[in-house]
Amino acid sequence: QVRLVESGGGSVQTGGSLRLSCAASLRGFDTYEAGWFRQSPGTEREFVAGIAGSRIAGSGATTSYADFVEGRFTISRDNAKNTVYLQMNSLIPEDTAVYYCAADRTYTRLTIPTTQSGYDYWGQGTQVTVSS
Repeated sequence: QVRLVESGGGSVQTGGSLRLSCAASLRGFDTYEAGWFRQSPGTEREFVAGIAGSRIAGSGATTSYADFVEGRFTISRDNAKNTVYLQMNSLIPEDTAVYYCAADRTYTRLTIPTTQSGYDYWGQGTQVTVSS
């Protein structure tokens, strides 16, 4: 059974930092693209960041970020631990949301997906709350 389990969410004040983790039970995880999305009440789930798997890493950009990240967030992965991370710095109240991890491996694709439809596997989410 494929599982993605997020952790690391919590409550911080404006300007604070959090590091989210996503542990995946996917065989050959290093070949999967992985991404982080977020959703706040009343809004659609939106792309935050994505990272290439080893299969496409040599074909172009290895990471992708939403414009609103503005250099504050960094996505990374440790394939030996089957884990993807999202380091979030300079957090602001607008970053408050449930953050979801996603993963996908599509052999005909050579880019990092930035839409929900680009990912087959999802975690349950972890809440991030930023207070002013």
